[in-house]
Amino acid sequence: MSSKAIIRVTVLMGGPSAERDVSLSTGREVASALRGEGYVVTEIDAGESLAFDILSSTPDVVFNALHGRWGEDGAVQGLLEWLQIPYTHSGIFASSLAMDKERTKSAYRGADLPVANSILIDKSKVLDHHPMPAPYVVKPYNEGSSVGVYIVNEGDAPLAEISADMPDTVMVEQFIPGRELTTSVLGNRALGVTDIITDGWYDFNAKYANGGSSHVVPADIPEEIYQACEDYALRAHNALGCRGLSRTDFRWDETRGLDGLILLETNTQPGMTPTSLSPEQADVAGMNFGALVRWLVEDASCNR
Repeated sequence: MSSKAIIRVTVLMGGPSAERDVSLSTGREVASALRGEGYVVTEIDAGESLAFDILSSTPDVVFNALHGRWGEDGAVQGLLEWLQIPYTHSGIFASSLAMDKERTKSAYRGADLPVANSILIDKSKVLDHHPMPAPYVVKPYNEGSSVGVYIVNEGDAPLAEISADMPDTVMVEQFIPGRELTTSVLGNRALGVTDIITDGWYDFNAKYANGGSSHVVPADIPEEIYQACEDYALRAHNALGCRGLSRTDFRWDETRGLDGLILLETNTQPGMTPTSLSPEQADVAGMNFGALVRWLVEDASCNR
């Protein structure tokens, strides 16, 4: 950002993606915190008149609280670049790259980061036969928040049906057993590691419902694994070209030590709901929610 004082912040939320409700929750939390930090805040539920609505709000900065496609995949970032309005989080390239799980894996491999074996396949070909040895996961290659995820365990029959909302091409990925770990990166700093405790798969409900999961932060894991999570998350953030805040998710099979630590994905716009992980990690690291959103606003830019 330039030295000009930031007074007016427009928060983009909602939108048409499968993660609309999560985005509305993030947006409300962010808007409240920004007002508490002294900014003049306008909230916009992103719709067909988005460009007009943004310009009408005359923002110094746009806080992008959208999740999922259109808001997190480079589309709205391109609009904001065209409007020449500084915005929070990653730019066009990193946003589009990180939303595509297969391209993300290519970037990870280029940075010598460990990933699970996977293939892209027409969704009709996952029905009635196993596209790879079980256990495996079937999921969209371009959604977040565990939307549309199917797990096929060893001994299970192949999927008999799949949601019509799934894209024509899906990712089939080797299932990695073990613990759910995650690390947020803010700028060039890793904020620690969280161990996510659930009764089963860390699905949409476990992520966002009250009591759906519990978080141990900092995670009670061996120092070697803790340091590896922070190192891998920083390297993933940089390999994808992320800006501001990102969060990288892992599975760790503790029976295999460091070899059992696998990257799943990097979220370029982590949730900021009351149950979200990144604000919790920032708070443990000494940055409360108001300070976190202020940092993101002050970090906002365009032409990147």
